[in-house]
Amino acid sequence: MLNKILNFGPFFIIIAALLWSLDGVLRIGLYLLPPAIVVFYEHFFGAVILLFLFAFWIKDVVKMNKKQWLGISLVSLFSGALGTILYTAALGLINYSQYSVVVVLQQLQPIWAISASAILLKEKITRKFLVWAGMALIAAYFVTFKDLTVNLSTGKGTLYAGIFALLAGFMWGSSTAVSKYVLNEISFLSVAALRFFMAPVFALAIIGLQGNIDKLLILNKAQIISLIAITLSTGLVALIIYYYGLKKTPARVSSICELVWPASAVFIDFYFFHKDFTITQVLGIIVLLFSIRKITQFKT
Repeated sequence: MLNKILNFGPFFIIIAALLWSLDGVLRIGLYLLPPAIVVFYEHFFGAVILLFLFAFWIKDVVKMNKKQWLGISLVSLFSGALGTILYTAALGLINYSQYSVVVVLQQLQPIWAISASAILLKEKITRKFLVWAGMALIAAYFVTFKDLTVNLSTGKGTLYAGIFALLAGFMWGSSTAVSKYVLNEISFLSVAALRFFMAPVFALAIIGLQGNIDKLLILNKAQIISLIAITLSTGLVALIIYYYGLKKTPARVSSICELVWPASAVFIDFYFFHKDFTITQVLGIIVLLFSIRKITQFKT
């Protein structure tokens, strides 16, 4: 039984997504920091921890070829640095409105992931898969927007915020397929380690271009605690779990499993922020979970 669970990749994708749903709670005290600085430190702290696991991942690293190095470099830049920075900046432009165009555009991420998996990995996208994937995307919309409407009046930054969110979704989605390509030959821990060592370098370069180097040392105690908490939950730990699952799961299936994030976020909003959920959100969660169950039954 345990061996069956350990080899069922979607289970670990879902666990990682559930951890990611806690991200909003953990980042509350970090909104005053430039996004690139948050990205730098959450990856830097993760890299420090991975140094203690050096013996477990270095053997794979020294055997990597040029294509694999290019792949993990792109993942570190797009998913680790730019994607997170763009999405955080997008939310900032619309005052972190949960029911905005930014959120719905970001949730188009599976479309990019499925497209990239078909192009880069030659994964077979069947009509049956597309039907259930479409159901999951629609259900995710019902879950995310309790009144089934998108807030389009979030200030002058809405257009730019939408563009940033679309770019972030594209970077995250396409990175799923590229990560899967690298994971086909390299261990999940090695891929996680390389991402956590490379992403801070890209983030630091962006911080320099923005002229924010002097702000690297202005963290207060509460912000440091938040960043460490992120590293030990939604950051390093969640990514290691995610890569373990992705290694055993087709990228197209993984992208749909990740949609449990909005469903979990509804319950977190209810528990931490006392926000009620509606019947449409409950129905959305039921359809979403059923769609994910059907999709995880497809053969690789």
